[in-house]
Amino acid sequence: MTESAVLHVDPANADQAQAWDGGEGDYWTANAERFDRAVATHHGPFMRAAAIEADDRVLDIGCGTGQTTREAARTALRGSALGVDMSSKMIELARQLAEAEGLTNARFEQADAQVRRFDSSFDVAISRTGAMFFGDPVAAFTNIARALRPGGRLVLLTWQPAAANEWLRELATALAAGRSVPLPPPDAPGPFALSDPDRVREILTAAGFTGIEMQPLSGPMWFGDDADHAQRFVLGLMGWMLEGLDEDGRAEAIAALHSVLAGHETAEGVALGSGTWTIEAVR
Repeated sequence: MTESAVLHVDPANADQAQAWDGGEGDYWTANAERFDRAVATHHGPFMRAAAIEADDRVLDIGCGTGQTTREAARTALRGSALGVDMSSKMIELARQLAEAEGLTNARFEQADAQVRRFDSSFDVAISRTGAMFFGDPVAAFTNIARALRPGGRLVLLTWQPAAANEWLRELATALAAGRSVPLPPPDAPGPFALSDPDRVREILTAAGFTGIEMQPLSGPMWFGDDADHAQRFVLGLMGWMLEGLDEDGRAEAIAALHSVLAGHETAEGVALGSGTWTIEAVR
């Protein structure tokens, strides 16, 4: 598949492709810097765990607007970095940012990593909160394993369970306005699909990986400079939770959201607790 080819998507990923190559991907593209800043606490430790070397060929799964791909390319001076994502808008911006930086060894492609056939020559496959959305995770990680040379490494950043993520609990509870907070089942595509260590080990073992290790990290997640700034960002991200509320209910939920955000204002901006796993494995 070339960069200009039509996106081939596994049927199991059709809904995800529609979302990420639609409104969700558009919002992430428009707010790329804010999303990168939101996970900054976890980004540095994740990239250090990736331990990319100057000659490495790096595959970045669910690269979004390409911050991790660009950093990989800067480190792999004599190697290369390929970022893949299902969002055409995010891929377009990723290319523009890499070109502006003069990173000739960074390349981007709109692709479904579950079915895209890669040559088996990558040294490292990475994914920063982008590997939890596969419809068939065993098939997807088997395909990613095939992309790695023997002894190649997989390094993922995924969310810990919702209980370890204050940001989701508090924001979702506010927007739910007294209704039950809808969370996807832990075995369905979604942010917490790789939050259970036993499930992670089961999936990666079935896909052919060994030496699976998981390291927890907790830290603040940034949402904006102040409560008003953060509220606009959160409503763009999670505003779908207001669906079904009448005018008074919406106003109550938005007021509750603002109160939560105001309660988490710090000198550095609005910050809520978050927890991730850094997952490492070997092909």
